[in-house]
Amino acid sequence: MPATVSDNLIRKLDELDAQYTALSHQLIDPNILVDHRQVRALSIKKAAIEALVSDYRAYREAHREIDSLRAVIDEGKDDDLIELAREELPGLEERAAELISAIQKRLVTADDQSVGSIILEVRAGVGGDEAGIWAGDVVNMYKKFAALRGWQVEDLQFSPAEHGGFKNAVMSISGEGVWSQLGYEGGTHQVKRVPATEAQGRVHTSTATVAVLAEPEEIEVKIAPEDVREIMTTSQGPGGQNVNKVATACHLIHLPTGLEVKMQETKSQAQNRQKAWQLLRARLYERQRAEAHAQRAAERRTMIGSGDRAEKIRTYRWKENVVVDHRINESFNLRDVMDGRLQPVIDKLVEQDVAQRLATI
Repeated sequence: MPATVSDNLIRKLDELDAQYTALSHQLIDPNILVDHRQVRALSIKKAAIEALVSDYRAYREAHREIDSLRAVIDEGKDDDLIELAREELPGLEERAAELISAIQKRLVTADDQSVGSIILEVRAGVGGDEAGIWAGDVVNMYKKFAALRGWQVEDLQFSPAEHGGFKNAVMSISGEGVWSQLGYEGGTHQVKRVPATEAQGRVHTSTATVAVLAEPEEIEVKIAPEDVREIMTTSQGPGGQNVNKVATACHLIHLPTGLEVKMQETKSQAQNRQKAWQLLRARLYERQRAEAHAQRAAERRTMIGSGDRAEKIRTYRWKENVVVDHRINESFNLRDVMDGRLQPVIDKLVEQDVAQRLATI
């Protein structure tokens, strides 16, 4: 291996190569194949490092050839072979350099790629009735993007606004690369447009806030049963006799942290309980990630923003048909973005984030 490639990098790549081999073996294990959820989780983890491992194996092969050619030159026994080796060597060295560059770029996003499920929450911000309508538009934007990517969307919690849209909406979105793509969406999304409720034709400014939580597997977040207070109550609000008289709503309180989750979306106590625990695990996981990776989070904030609800990350200007992402100071076609064609925006964010992360290697 060349001197420019650190021992730590090679050690990390060897570990990922071994991990890829282990995942491949697990995915042909009959005991695992019967559990579709485990197969899906392992498949996402394997896919997250597949291109990286492929490049690393090609890099090692290139260096075996480089070492062989250098040995021919050093021996100096056959002029024809030496000349041939000298002709081939620059091309192989260039190929190796290209591969290690691609490997480093893939490496800094490998952990993000391996997270295959997120919880995305959208809340109406300032702007009155228009804020609720705008929150609904943002939800639809993400659902359209998920459909284009082939991801699965599960509605967890929705609170409709009085004049359309939502006061609050919580969804689970799962699929390959979902966190690496939507992890940049946390923050305040501001819209400037004439609301449908505006009689004078004046442009209003409204906001919706977005939070994105990486959703862990159950094995990644262990919650002691005695640490959670579980309360089953009747659901609040309209819904008929069953909703109001039968104890189907689930209220969880995580005693060590004070985190609370309430779920009453369905008439099934079991379904509400399952969704409440799902959301609680995600919020605890996010807290653990923030504590364990404080330094990395600080580095990421300098590049793509904190993901905090108070941070304005994007403005959607209806009259100009323009979306401006303030973190990269670039504009995009509004109609395309609202139709779910978010990929150009996200690609730019990923590109700049990768450059920032590479600078810290």
